[in-house]
Amino acid sequence: MPSEALSDDLASIWERVREALEASLPASTFQLWIEPLRPVSAQSGTLHLAAPAATRTWVERRYRGVLQAALRDTAPEFERVEFVAEEQAAPDGALGGAWTASVQSLALDPTHTFERFVIGSGNRLAHSAALAVAELPGEAYNPLFLHGPPGLGKTHLLGAIVDYLRRQRPELTVHYTTAERFTTEFVGALRKDGPERFKQRYRKLDALLIDDVQALEGKEYTQEEFVHTFNELHAAGKQIVLSSDRPPGALARLEERLRDRFGWGLCVELGSPDLRTRTALLWRMAVEGPLELHDPDALKEIAGQTIGNVRRLQGAMTRVAAVSSMLSQPVTPALARQALDQSPPGTSGLAPINDAAAGGAPSVSAIQEAVCSVLGVSRKDLLSPRRTALISRARHVAMYLARDLTSLSLAQIAREFGRDHSTVLHAVRIVSGRLDNGSETSTVLHRARQLLAANADAPDPEPRPVHQPISSPHQPSADPSRTIPR
Repeated sequence: MPSEALSDDLASIWERVREALEASLPASTFQLWIEPLRPVSAQSGTLHLAAPAATRTWVERRYRGVLQAALRDTAPEFERVEFVAEEQAAPDGALGGAWTASVQSLALDPTHTFERFVIGSGNRLAHSAALAVAELPGEAYNPLFLHGPPGLGKTHLLGAIVDYLRRQRPELTVHYTTAERFTTEFVGALRKDGPERFKQRYRKLDALLIDDVQALEGKEYTQEEFVHTFNELHAAGKQIVLSSDRPPGALARLEERLRDRFGWGLCVELGSPDLRTRTALLWRMAVEGPLELHDPDALKEIAGQTIGNVRRLQGAMTRVAAVSSMLSQPVTPALARQALDQSPPGTSGLAPINDAAAGGAPSVSAIQEAVCSVLGVSRKDLLSPRRTALISRARHVAMYLARDLTSLSLAQIAREFGRDHSTVLHAVRIVSGRLDNGSETSTVLHRARQLLAANADAPDPEPRPVHQPISSPHQPSADPSRTIPR
């Protein structure tokens, strides 16, 4: 096999091994012992890895086992790994040099195309901007910055741009990666090839797309290099597309000059799908999946009960399909209702809350009142600067529900609480991380949703303090480790 082809195969295999180990090992362990390794050759089921002389013996003794296990899972044709000193590896131009000669793009999900993107009120502008960038790279919007919570389609749109460019403009050099991979490549280049080699690779691109750019926060050296890469590409009219879970102004630990550059082009927020869009997404899932649908109204039932992002819709659809299979019954609105009503508290199967497309979303004040009632705090305290464990917890839950049940932006929700949008995003992350089945947070969310559903037809109450909890869950422990930061 030609060395070029072999090096490409090794690069792909080693990248998958690295990803598996990065997910299973502590970050410090991975960066210190695994990241410096690189594949140099393969022979008779053995992968030869180059390791710095100072660490080779330790890595061989402590991590050979996990390396071989990850390698066998990724590439069964390999049985073992062997280590060679870095200085004994093939020089540039041979196999080892070929492996580092170019950057490797992320593999594309074949479903991430413009044709398969479901357009709705919350993502229409983002879709139009992404399509314009794909049709006129470097001319339409540069940079294009997409932001919004996970699961709303940012990665899909980035993948769709890459797919379009590779099909329609094959002469262009397009690179698609994440901020984490960019950082890893930069650190690796500093250790192996030096910064100049890294610059040559990235600054010859025609289009650079980076997902989850918020991962650059706090990484000063990588930010410094990214500023220069950004400047070079932008000045040359090359297309840059970025995505983040927050708008540029909310990336507080990112250098100001980077935040400014991210705002040079077009910033677009992706919002949660409305009822019509959720139903269309479910139609797509039903057509492409094994679900036998006898009554289209079942999809409207699922969409009405599942408010949130695409991942929640997928979870709800999977649950309905599972219940249909177990009961040997066709999917009907009644079966969908039964399946989702049995969902654990805090998941997508909670009691339905009407949204704007289904008759009016609950107001933020109604959500605040409901959470206050459940947890036994006053709305005045909820909106105050106080940060006791119980009040912070109530504030986080109310912000989470406001984000989940309304179409308001982070900034609009923040104004209802007298805070900034980064605080709302932090609250959403805190609550999202505590949605285990049966957890107290899930129970509080479930009861607040039930209260909102029960009061859906009643006018918004005037703000008033609530001193007694309604069916209050367990009171928070006095353990200071359970205090939730704002």
